[in-house]
Amino acid sequence: MTVYFTASIAGKKHYLANYQKIIELLEKKGCQVISDHIIKSTEQEVRLETKEERLKFQKKLEVWIASSDFMVVETSFPSISVGYEISLAQHLNKPILILYSEGTPPTLLAHNMDEKVVCEKYSSETLQSLIADFINYVQGAADSRFTFFISSKIASHLEKISRKEKIPKSVYLRQLIEKDMKNH
Repeated sequence: MTVYFTASIAGKKHYLANYQKIIELLEKKGCQVISDHIIKSTEQEVRLETKEERLKFQKKLEVWIASSDFMVVETSFPSISVGYEISLAQHLNKPILILYSEGTPPTLLAHNMDEKVVCEKYSSETLQSLIADFINYVQGAADSRFTFFISSKIASHLEKISRKEKIPKSVYLRQLIEKDMKNH
């Protein structure tokens, strides 16, 4: 499977190790990762590009997104161009995993109702299972995705358990359901 990875080039100062870990985990899952445009570029190089070079790059970017099976985005550092890429992938009906490592989720994406857009907070302990779960979803190995609204009290409880157990909230809920299924 081909995955398009994107993140803020300016954010590399703070999050490069996170970007590299995400790419490494995707590659370990057998994915071909399109990421050089983020990992090998610098802010200075981008600033010095001519208008023609930027337009040529935009065409390549559109081809990469269109040819990918899904997109993974690290959004801990805000970026308008990353937002554009997410929008383009949504327009092309691509599954998108939006990851952030601290703070709150990206405001415009946190409550997106598109079932192909998954927004998750991650840590070094949860990143591998989040990526594995998303790849299973994309491959159709997961039976279905189920989205529902919860109260702020439930959300707070899930967040607390997720941090304490160092597992994604979805994994915790799935474990509860599987445990209940065994008892019935």
